[in-house]
Amino acid sequence: MRAAHADPEPMMDINTTPLIDVMLVLLVMLIITIPIQLHAVNLELPVGTPPSDAIKPEKVQIDIDDKSVVYWQGLPVTAQELDQKMQELSTLPVQPEIHVRPNKDCQYAVFANVLSTSKRKGLSKLAVIGSEQFVQ
Repeated sequence: MRAAHADPEPMMDINTTPLIDVMLVLLVMLIITIPIQLHAVNLELPVGTPPSDAIKPEKVQIDIDDKSVVYWQGLPVTAQELDQKMQELSTLPVQPEIHVRPNKDCQYAVFANVLSTSKRKGLSKLAVIGSEQFVQ
């Protein structure tokens, strides 16, 4: 008999409908109150033809082989000759582009010497070519 007149169990679920209603109202109010923003940047672009680059900079190829021998335009050079040739390049009116292509088996000290020599001489147009060989 007791089972028929037992107290009902308390409900443990949270009613989320009012929470969702309040969140939707706040979202609509936020959307309505935010002004539409127009982002515009006015630019004055140059008119006419661009100047041509008639003077192309010279390209100097420096290779370092697997035995750490430095080659200037295909000819082997010593550290002193490299320094002298870079000094000559730094005095030119148009700075040449220096393309350094080290072998992945060369000594890092030799490669670092080429980079530091070019920096000491004020040569800033330097590119390291063939870096894809270092990806493993």
